[in-house]
Amino acid sequence: MMRPNFYLLAKKGWMIALGFFAFGFALIPLYNIACEHVLGIKLEQGAVDGDAAAAMTVDESRLVTVQFVTNTKSKLPWEFSAEKTSMQVHPGALSEAWFDATNVSQRDIVGNAVPSVAPNSASLYFNKTECFCFTEQLLKAGETRRMPVRFVVDPRLPKDISTLTLAYTFLENDIATKKLAESNQAAAPAS
Repeated sequence: MMRPNFYLLAKKGWMIALGFFAFGFALIPLYNIACEHVLGIKLEQGAVDGDAAAAMTVDESRLVTVQFVTNTKSKLPWEFSAEKTSMQVHPGALSEAWFDATNVSQRDIVGNAVPSVAPNSASLYFNKTECFCFTEQLLKAGETRRMPVRFVVDPRLPKDISTLTLAYTFLENDIATKKLAESNQAAAPAS
């Protein structure tokens, strides 16, 4: 009867565990490559450099329709809408759209807007220079706020794409809202 070599078995086990560990670290760069280079989904959410946006050449011969879609997660008691449902822009021109949010509840709430661009391949060509989605938004009970989005559609947008949809979904930032409520309670005078 042959006895297993425990040293060899342990070595193989460690090699497999090390392989899984290395694969876990490789997933993030592989995901980024797949999204940005294969699927055409822009992952970075920050503002495009103002100088880079200003350096784009305006394509006066072409108009692109940008549609605006707004949503709130069902538990967020906010009204949220775009002032215009769509607008036409020349690629390369700095454009601006306005959005309105109202907190219809009796408590202060912190929200975050999650943006998306459709079709996905167009997200590489949609560049925001300013957006309320870059930061948390605190709306006090009953408060209404107008919020701008300034953007440039890259002139290199493929010619077969004539309509883009910019969608935002507002979600409550539960942790920030809870901290805000605790801070307000601590600051309230004792009665």
